[in-house]
Amino acid sequence: MRDRDRNNPTPSIIRAIRGPITLITIGVLFALNNFTQYSFDRTWPVLLIVFGLLSLLRRSIEPVPPPQPPPAPFPPPQYSYTAPPPPSGGYTQSTYAQAPPAAKGGFGTSAARPAEGTPTDPAAPTGGPQ
Repeated sequence: MRDRDRNNPTPSIIRAIRGPITLITIGVLFALNNFTQYSFDRTWPVLLIVFGLLSLLRRSIEPVPPPQPPPAPFPPPQYSYTAPPPPSGGYTQSTYAQAPPAAKGGFGTSAARPAEGTPTDPAAPTGGPQ
């Protein structure tokens, strides 16, 4: 038994009578089908009405749970990095240890000119006229 049921035994009564009331309702509908002019295909909505009434009864008897407090916002991240102080010249020097790559003639730069006698087209024949 849950704590909620120990404090208020009434919802367990509703839960206990839900099944028998459903079976009694189905039995009455089948009896109407067999002994009267009302067939089951005309009386089945009574099952929906009974289920709805049982749900309303359960909700009206159960205590309203207290509202949940809003979730706490996430704290801002804690950064452990501290920037080194700038040098006296005003600009900070890069800590990148390798030399920058040689220019290969990308966008906005001039490509190196080929040496004399070397073909500019890689598909061109390398030898002279044959």
